[in-house]
Amino acid sequence: MSWQLALLNRHLRWFERPALARLTVERLRRSFEVKSKIYFHGPRGRVYRRDSLAGVPVQWAQAREAGAGPVILYLHGGAYVFGSSDTHRAMLAKLSALTGMRTCLPDYRLAPEHAFPAQIEDVLAVYRALRPEHEVIIGGDSAGGALALALLHEILAQEIAPPLGVFALSPLADMTFSGPSITENATRDVVLSPGRIEEMREMFLAGQDPDDPRASPLRGQYAGAPPVWMVVGDTEILRDDAVRMQAVLEAQGVRSVLTVARDHPHVWPLFHNVLPEAKASLRDLADWIRSL
Repeated sequence: MSWQLALLNRHLRWFERPALARLTVERLRRSFEVKSKIYFHGPRGRVYRRDSLAGVPVQWAQAREAGAGPVILYLHGGAYVFGSSDTHRAMLAKLSALTGMRTCLPDYRLAPEHAFPAQIEDVLAVYRALRPEHEVIIGGDSAGGALALALLHEILAQEIAPPLGVFALSPLADMTFSGPSITENATRDVVLSPGRIEEMREMFLAGQDPDDPRASPLRGQYAGAPPVWMVVGDTEILRDDAVRMQAVLEAQGVRSVLTVARDHPHVWPLFHNVLPEAKASLRDLADWIRSL
């Protein structure tokens, strides 16, 4: 473990975890937007451009040298209630620099103003708009990682042309919260605590079925899917979402890779500016993307 990771874990436990546990949705949104501008910075020469696809606002984030090949469609995290293309665009600009590919970040509708299945409807519409002209790689983190996997399920179910691959960082794959790590890591996770998960689930689902594979991709069908790449920290409450997701994919014949990293916090690649482990994970992801 680098000294930067040790220091980051302490900072997250002392400041960010308590904030996530107590702030209202509106304050969470404002806080994340402000902090992302302070902590997360794209590479020199990056370009950000706002656009709309199928009526959904999106933001393109790319390095200066990004080409006209496949597009990375990235779905931001934030428990379906906060986060935006702005909070994640720096990491995607860095990934663009590492892969030479452009990245597209939808600002899908958020709960509680827009409950499930608004989110999957938005990202499916964006995927349909991109796919005729571009090969696509789908990715996401946390709730966005779940959304990426749920989108893969929908693409296969509707027999739409599939993506080249899918990746997920610390995905929230099970809205029933039945994984053992929810309780085993309740005090070990430096970012998330189980205390608000019921509240966030109700905001998102508004009483709808948590076993729906569009909400819990762990329940999805993936036979014939392209390769999947995932990472998660061993102390995360969502560790077993990724571990069980890997088992489901393998059982259905999907070629998949899962890395469970020791003492890494939730969605650590966001800290690529300061964290050696984040830089290494993004390089590994970029190598995997190029191999597709």
